[in-house]
Amino acid sequence: MPTDFALKAMNAVHRSLLKLTGGRAGWRASDMPVLQLTTIGRKSGQPRSVMLTSPIQEGSTLVVVASRGGDDRHPAWFLNLRDNPQVDVSYRGEPIRQMQARVATAEERGRLWPLVVADHKNYAGYQTKTAREIPLVLLEEPAN
Repeated sequence: MPTDFALKAMNAVHRSLLKLTGGRAGWRASDMPVLQLTTIGRKSGQPRSVMLTSPIQEGSTLVVVASRGGDDRHPAWFLNLRDNPQVDVSYRGEPIRQMQARVATAEERGRLWPLVVADHKNYAGYQTKTAREIPLVLLEEPAN
């Protein structure tokens, strides 16, 4: 399983690539669009950003997978948005927008998970490594 240090290092390298190329490279990974998700730290109260892939998009809703590489623990970003679902998202380098995060219902996950693993087998492999059900998170436009 990836260590916290390895995950932070991968994010730093990814952000450096975006910065060095002026955003011309780095907004796709593993044949998926990349987004930057900013949550509020559940302990620190400070903004925390992470680069994630979105294997599925439905209209303006972006789907991200809280896999942490198949680790038995949820990723920190997932715990943060579970406590405070108001997040900021920069999708494919577009301007930052405020979104509402929520965990997919059992019915939604039942429909979406097969779509995720059909095109991105790595997620199916991650699920076999852990007893926890890997959550799908829906990032949606806030209701007005």
